Amino acid sequence: MENMLFWLIFFILGWTLIDGSETEQDFMWHSRKIPRLVSERTFHLTSPTFEADAKMELNRVCGIECQNELPAPSLSELEDSLSYETVFENGTRTLTRVKVQGLVLEPTLNITTKGASVRRKRQVYGTDSRFSILDKRFLTNFPFSTAVKLSTGCSGILISPRHVLTAAHCVHDGKDYVKGSKKLRVGLLKMRNKGGGRKRRGSRRSRREENGGDEREGSKENLKERAKAGRRRKESGRRGRVAEGRPSFQWTRVKNTHIPKGWATGGSGDAALDYDYALLELKRAHKKKYMELGISPTLKKLPGGMIHFSGFDHDRADQLVYRFCSVSDESSDLLYQYCDAESGSTGSGVYLRLKEPDKKNWKRKIIAVYSGHQWVDVHGVQKDYNVAVRITPLKYAQICLWMRGDDARCAYG
Repeated sequence: MENMLFWLIFFILGWTLIDGSETEQDFMWHSRKIPRLVSERTFHLTSPTFEADAKMELNRVCGIECQNELPAPSLSELEDSLSYETVFENGTRTLTRVKVQGLVLEPTLNITTKGASVRRKRQVYGTDSRFSILDKRFLTNFPFSTAVKLSTGCSGILISPRHVLTAAHCVHDGKDYVKGSKKLRVGLLKMRNKGGGRKRRGSRRSRREENGGDEREGSKENLKERAKAGRRRKESGRRGRVAEGRPSFQWTRVKNTHIPKGWATGGSGDAALDYDYALLELKRAHKKKYMELGISPTLKKLPGGMIHFSGFDHDRADQLVYRFCSVSDESSDLLYQYCDAESGSTGSGVYLRLKEPDKKNWKRKIIAVYSGHQWVDVHGVQKDYNVAVRITPLKYAQICLWMRGDDARCAYG
């Protein structure tokens, strides 16, 4: 236990594993020119039914086994996959076609596993190496404070005052939006005050927080929401009296959701694991420190080969769970690893800590989105991993377009 605590402190404090053959220069964030995505045309689509069942595990989604067999996508195929759906709070939906400008094709990375052994399906491999972050000093400060919880049961990460990055399958199963995503909410961590953090009963501020900041006096829907909110406050008060200092959530409604067409196939084909990411825009800005996006470096450029992420695993209710592990394999779009993670942590932001050029300080950036468990065909043998979707230059450009629109601020990443 003492050894595990040592390693937790080691990584939280930001030490970097560098052996004698590696220098600081090998582990820096390098600003690079990225392709530009430009919105070409937007179409109105029929409203989704929001009837899909949320699935916290992905099975047989096309991953690296397809990449090894299929030719590299053409520019038009990339533009089709990077076109995107937007679903709004009122249930309406659009499809935006995009054009890619300034694309420089890079070599495709193939899986490097030389041997393959069959494993039974699991998400915790051997000894459970996850850490529940319970200390308020860590929980309410960067980087742990950037983790959020989705009302559909997933996790996400703050990447701007109004935006959350998560996995696409947390809100969409590839063919339709999941149940509950029409009134999607995002929970930001906060600590209960002494005595359970109970607010004055019936206060206007309390009702706004419980209703995602959207209070409409007199409507039947609002009356029901207020009744539910009252029951939640009452239950929270009971829990708080015996669990002072436990974390709770401040819930905020989502204004709109963006999903790449590579994932939202609408029944026309299988969703591609490479595009399992989504961006949520909040109805109101938060005041927390967020984590910036970064372009995923290759495996050789990861300090110690390690990645980190935090999320709300279902087997540890309302606890923020942190983990780190080494990456086993990579493709052009995916990172394959054995970070211990249960359902609920999907959608977490995977991050690194690298040094900024010409500066003395080190900075954490998000370089992938944790997607979940996946079976992979390696030389005809089934092998399982926990998989993260990398932030490639094209995906960086797309997410930047979603956040900022068509402008030059997305030219470098």
